[in-house]
Amino acid sequence: MCGIAFSISRRSDQTASERLDELFPRLQAATAARGPDAQETITQEIEQHRLTFTASELRLRGDNFVKQPHSDDTGNLLCWNGEIFEGLEVSPAENDGVKLFDKLRATQTPHEVARVFGEIEGPYAFVYYQSATQILYFARDPLGRRSLLVHYPDETRPYFLLSSVSAGLHDAYVLEEVSTENIYTIDLKTLASTPNFLDLCTCITELSRSEFSATLPFAHASPVNRVLLDDPPRVASLDIIPPHLITAVDDLIAQLDRSVMLRVQNIPRPKDVAPGQARVAIFFSGGIDSTMLAFLADRHVDPDEPIDLLNVAFENPRKIAVKVEGNIGGLPKREKKQKLREPLDYSSVKVSYDVPDRITGLQEVEELRRLCPMRRWNFLEVNVPFEESQNARTTVEALMFPSRTVMDLSLAIALYFAARGIGQVRSHPGAEPEPYTSPARVLLNGLGSDELLGGYGRHRTAFKAAGWQAVIDELQLEIDRIPTRNLGRDDRVISSWGKETRHPFLSLSVVNFLAQLPVHLKMDPRLESGLGEKLLLRLAARKLGLVEASARKKRAMQFGSHSARMAPGEGDRKGDLMLDR
Repeated sequence: MCGIAFSISRRSDQTASERLDELFPRLQAATAARGPDAQETITQEIEQHRLTFTASELRLRGDNFVKQPHSDDTGNLLCWNGEIFEGLEVSPAENDGVKLFDKLRATQTPHEVARVFGEIEGPYAFVYYQSATQILYFARDPLGRRSLLVHYPDETRPYFLLSSVSAGLHDAYVLEEVSTENIYTIDLKTLASTPNFLDLCTCITELSRSEFSATLPFAHASPVNRVLLDDPPRVASLDIIPPHLITAVDDLIAQLDRSVMLRVQNIPRPKDVAPGQARVAIFFSGGIDSTMLAFLADRHVDPDEPIDLLNVAFENPRKIAVKVEGNIGGLPKREKKQKLREPLDYSSVKVSYDVPDRITGLQEVEELRRLCPMRRWNFLEVNVPFEESQNARTTVEALMFPSRTVMDLSLAIALYFAARGIGQVRSHPGAEPEPYTSPARVLLNGLGSDELLGGYGRHRTAFKAAGWQAVIDELQLEIDRIPTRNLGRDDRVISSWGKETRHPFLSLSVVNFLAQLPVHLKMDPRLESGLGEKLLLRLAARKLGLVEASARKKRAMQFGSHSARMAPGEGDRKGDLMLDR
């Protein structure tokens, strides 16, 4: 993984030079935090334009030190922020960015470049300059698992920017996420003949991924299977897999197992990580998604190493106030305002971090210990005092920008502290806690299962409103929305610690496998909560022996960790409300 920062400007434009001289070092510093192992900047002057390529490196592939941007003697340049898990043979000793650069150098046309990316699976964002044609390429993977932000030139900011990161709210840019629909090109020859640099957008060509979806395996996510049965058979319990689901359950386990294996094997050991220390951690709530990943990771992580389970909990004054003073929501408006102005008296309150995710996490790690007794499971209690979370708010808001809603903040701040990996562990239940900092640089995330397997309440609502067809439509919307939701934001926040998140459920192989299954094999909204949603995954977990995890109901991270609406008086704040600063 790496960070990318790139700019194009006219050499003769003094305004562009001055503004970039102030902004670009800030982007470079944020980029370096993502890739602490190496950083480099290369500047090229082509026609009347100055192109600046910056890349940083977090070494997670191969045996040898690699510095970015990748370059050759002919002037080709690649800034690569990604991982290739399928579609290109990369041995454990090799670096995937080097292999990809070699393949790109053999291409000549835009369609050949686009085909290269349609053949590989993994999270990525890239900027590639092809010297012979003077064409610049940039894109994100089809699911948007890596951040890439873009600023288009305007009157007061006459330059073009691409960056993995932002510097927060700043008047030097107007940032937006690069769309995943296309691979984009800028023809620098055409740009050179364009009198006004502000017309740069007229030099951008879109190479649609859908052109290649029929012939290339990873050009696009597969559409949802629309086959419907009149009255699909019902599952009576998780203890017996009915005949019509046996193959699907086995295939799901095999698909997920392979996806996890590809994401946890052959991770280089940093110099400051001793043998026997963790190289893999999991965002762990004790829910079915994170528990499945933990169980499968145990099969493929070196048995002499622990696996760190990151469980975050927040001190939430609003929740504490309810315990101390009761729910003031029903009080008259004047009395309610007065109560909110009064500072909370903590003298009689023992701050507890027994949030819902902590309770289920502690329960579930014991199930993992019973099923995988040879593994050392480091259940890392990440406890975040209210003052510390508030002090970090400015930093988190800058990292997640241009995402700026209340919900963005409540999710981002939970990931920020969990990814930091500083907390305490216990050798056994009831033992005194000991300080612990996770050295793992690969963090597994269970995001994606709800979208693919029908885990949200809205899927049950759709069924009640309009039957199975409405559920199919909703699941298709879920896949379509994955690239535009939270993945870029999460990447910016987590990677700020020099760590990388990997999403086994969002391997395009897993996505396509699940999309092609008929809906009644994945979920059944006719069944009760805790059974019908993500039915296929629940059956798979039960088959593997994860009895407790297989029956747990979904709980959103911001509510399970108490990172949402922490201050007294924030109970009514809607998640889509824009932050006021």
